[in-house]
Amino acid sequence: MYRSKGFTLLELLVVMVIIGLLVGYVAPRYFSQLGKSEIKAARAQISAIEKALDIYRLDMGYYPSQEVNLSALDVAPENEPKWLGPYLEKAVPLDPWGQAYVYRIPSEQGNEYDLFSYGKDRKLGGTAENADIYNR
Repeated sequence: MYRSKGFTLLELLVVMVIIGLLVGYVAPRYFSQLGKSEIKAARAQISAIEKALDIYRLDMGYYPSQEVNLSALDVAPENEPKWLGPYLEKAVPLDPWGQAYVYRIPSEQGNEYDLFSYGKDRKLGGTAENADIYNR
């Protein structure tokens, strides 16, 4: 009598169920950590941009205007002989969700300026991973 050296359908189904259970258990935990790391990355980038803005202010005597925006950290504004930049090693980064950081002067939050990301939902407001991430 001839016996095939393979797996039975039942054995394959059991393995598929086990893999499905593992993915169902591990995937939500993995993706929740991914969201937390994006928030931490946004906070770190905001902190680096804040430091660059502070150095810009030391050189220039004021923060960049709303019109010049954060581009003043990379490129000298016209008619600014005191500019000693660039103030960041690379161009101003996008937030972890691919959007530009919002720079607003004067501040609406009681600071000298507002620097923030809209978060994962890319809209003002939100909670948890969708919450806006502000400076200071």
